[in-house]
Amino acid sequence: MNKLFTPFQLGPITLRNRIIRSAAFENMARNNAPTQALQDYHVSVARGGVGMTTVAYAAVDLSGVSFDGQLYVRPEIIPDMKKMTDAIHAEGAKASIQLGHCGNMTHFYTCHCMPVSADTWFNLYSPTIHRRLKVEEIHRLVKKFGEAVDWARTCGFDCVEIHAGHAYLISQFISPRTNHRHDRYGGSFENRVRFMNEVLDEVMAHAGDDMAVVVKTNMWDDCWHGSDIEEGIKIAKEIAKHKVHGIVLSGGTVSRSPMTILGGAMPYKTLAHYMNMKSFWWLKAALNIPGVAAIMTPTVPFKELYFMDKAKIFQKEIKDVPLIYVGGVQSGDNCRQIMDEGFELFQIAHVLIKDPEFVHHVQENPHYHAGCGRSNYCVGRMYTLDMKCHECVERDGEKIPARLQKEIVKLEGKAKESIAAQKEGKC
Repeated sequence: MNKLFTPFQLGPITLRNRIIRSAAFENMARNNAPTQALQDYHVSVARGGVGMTTVAYAAVDLSGVSFDGQLYVRPEIIPDMKKMTDAIHAEGAKASIQLGHCGNMTHFYTCHCMPVSADTWFNLYSPTIHRRLKVEEIHRLVKKFGEAVDWARTCGFDCVEIHAGHAYLISQFISPRTNHRHDRYGGSFENRVRFMNEVLDEVMAHAGDDMAVVVKTNMWDDCWHGSDIEEGIKIAKEIAKHKVHGIVLSGGTVSRSPMTILGGAMPYKTLAHYMNMKSFWWLKAALNIPGVAAIMTPTVPFKELYFMDKAKIFQKEIKDVPLIYVGGVQSGDNCRQIMDEGFELFQIAHVLIKDPEFVHHVQENPHYHAGCGRSNYCVGRMYTLDMKCHECVERDGEKIPARLQKEIVKLEGKAKESIAAQKEGKC
């Protein structure tokens, strides 16, 4: 625990401790621009003691936006972004922003064009037809990533996180499931990682000697015909060649295995209740059909530190770049275990939704537990409204329907049973 609260040199910047708020989607932007609510949340997390907070997902181009509540990189929002980073810095934390492109995970009325990807096909998740990017468009997007780093610097950010996982655009090029091209960007592993490598070359050139760069990657895609652990290690080694300052080890696919990413059960009733009928009318209807929801978004039994076993495999293979653990951190004991396993940094999100002061509580009590029940109510609501814990919703006076309250109790009970069974060695 002494190591946990020591400074860490992440490339050109120094973090006051080893804890980073991960780039979990807040849905607190409006018209793809920052709001006071977005600033207030990240300032509260900074005040709560994290070493760095990461503003989630800013699309490098309008074609890469999947929700109105996301940011996208443009000059007009620089003043408000600078106001946010200044406020974060005033609390003693560093500020990072995740940069990416969603590829086929969007709709025409959101990104104002036909969605693009590595290849032409139909995305049932949206649902929408998407088209293959032309080579000249790929080159333009590569430059957009570099320009986005310059934009982040102007906004006052200390670090950028490049999103290369979860089946967003970079991952769509990497995965054999979504890339069926026959040019220099498809086919062999070398060709499938070419787009990612070109993006990282551009990003590192623009980052210079004053901006830290971390990359989120999938250890495995957890879906049919996706990248497995063996290929995930090869991808991580490709990333390391660019001398980035950290690699965030995640896993799962948004459209096929979202609960692998998030941990636990998807609260289907909550998701359907808050879902926007215009955007996802078909999904809202499907979620109310018994059995269909479980097929579309299967539950993963919740486990504290649920990515640890796979992250340790990568730890043995990747030596040149700090590996950043993420996934299932609930308590001070979890923090200690991560440090004991030799990870220099880790990211947290769920506990900070419920308790922005989590870091300070752990500093005061090494055995502190946040009490997050992992009902994933925050997940069910965040795609339509703002990201918020059900306890905070009720405390703020917003009424949660009785059937959603029953779902919360049921799912939190299942999470407790799963954790207890794991501790007893029954699963």
